[in-house]
Amino acid sequence: MKPNSPAITPAQRLDTVQEYYFSRKGKEVARLNAEGHDIISLAIGSPDMPPSPRTIDTLIREAQRPDGHGYQPTAGRPELRQAMADFYRRWYGVTLDPATEIQPLIGSKEGILHTTLAFVNPGEKVLVPNPGYPTYTSLSTLLGAQVVHYDLKPENGWQPDFDALEAMPLDGVKILWTNYPNMPTGAPACRETYERLVDFGRRHGILIVNDNPYSFILNRERLSIMQVEGAKDCCIEFNSMSKSHNMPGWRVGMLIGNATFVNWILKVKSNIDSGTFRATQLAAAEALRNDEAWHEEANIRVYARRRALAEQIMDALGCRYDSNQVGMFLWGRIPDRYDNVEQLTERVLHEARVFLTPGFIFGSNGARYIRISLCAKDDRIAEALERIRQVFA
Repeated sequence: MKPNSPAITPAQRLDTVQEYYFSRKGKEVARLNAEGHDIISLAIGSPDMPPSPRTIDTLIREAQRPDGHGYQPTAGRPELRQAMADFYRRWYGVTLDPATEIQPLIGSKEGILHTTLAFVNPGEKVLVPNPGYPTYTSLSTLLGAQVVHYDLKPENGWQPDFDALEAMPLDGVKILWTNYPNMPTGAPACRETYERLVDFGRRHGILIVNDNPYSFILNRERLSIMQVEGAKDCCIEFNSMSKSHNMPGWRVGMLIGNATFVNWILKVKSNIDSGTFRATQLAAAEALRNDEAWHEEANIRVYARRRALAEQIMDALGCRYDSNQVGMFLWGRIPDRYDNVEQLTERVLHEARVFLTPGFIFGSNGARYIRISLCAKDDRIAEALERIRQVFA
C-alpha cells in the first residue's frame, strides 16, 4: 500500500458481533490437543453417529449418476418436499402442501437469516429468548434488527412468561423466536405453550418462529406448533435433519409455513443460493422415511445411555439438574461456591481435560449453568467422568 493511501476497513456491522464462541474456543481446544492433552469435547451438539444405511446408499447411487451434478432449484426438488410433507403428516399429524408450504433449507442457520431478511426491516424489533440459541441474536444484530430479550426461568419450567410478554412494549416487534424442545435448557415442548404462542402472535400481528430440531431426541411425545389451530396464520417452524437423522454436516433442514410466508422467504433465498446438491436432497428424502425402530435406537437408546453418564458428571461437579430434560444436552446449575461459571468450566478444561459449555453464551439467565453435550461415544463420556472424578474428588 502506498503511503497515505486510504485504509480498507470492515463494515461497521462487524463491531456489533463477536466470533462465534465455539469457533473461538475451538481454536484453544485444537491447540491443547496439538500439545498432546487429548481434550474430550462434550460441548457441541454434532451427532457422532452415521445416518441410516439406506440414506448413505442413496447418496452414493445418486452421486454416481453422470446427469446429477447440475444446479438445482432453490425451492428444492419435489421428491424432497414431498418427503418432508409425509414426515410431518406421519410424525406430527400436520398436513402440508409440499408445493407451497415447505421450503428445504441448507440448515436452520440459513433459515434464520432468510426469515429475518424477509420479515424484518432495519431498526425493527425481534423477541429473543434468554437463554437461547446465540444465532437468533447475532444474525438479527448483523441485519440491523433491534434485539429484545424475553426471560425464560427455571421457576416457569423454562417456558415463556406470557404475563411478562404482554407487559412488554410490542410496537415494532416483527418476530418472536422460540425453540422447543428447548436448547440449552432441555425443557420439553408443551401444547399449552404452543397454543398461547399462537394466540399471542395472532393478537399482536407478530410472526412466531419455532425452531424444532430436538423433538426426536430422548423424546417420544413429538409436538409441532403447527398442530395448533390457526398456527399457519402467524407461525413458521424450522426442523432439521442434523439432530434427528444424524446428518449435521449434510446441511439439510426445512421451513414450514403458509404459502405466502414461504414465497416471501423463497424470494430472498433465490437471490442467495442455487439449491442443494441433487444427491443430497434425494438421500435426505430417503432418510425422512426412517422407521420407528431406527429412531428408537439412534434417538432414544443411544442418548439414554449417554445421558446417564452425563448425569453422573453433573453429580461429580455438584451441579443441580432436572431429570425430565429432553434433547441431546444436559443443563445444570453450578454450585454457589463458584463466583462465575468459567471458574468451573476452565478448571474442567485445563485439569480434567474435558470441554464443557458455559451457559453464559446463551444469555444472562444461563450465567450460572453448564451444558453437557451427549454427542460423544459412550467410552469417551465415561472417560470424561473418570477424569472429572479424579480432579473433583
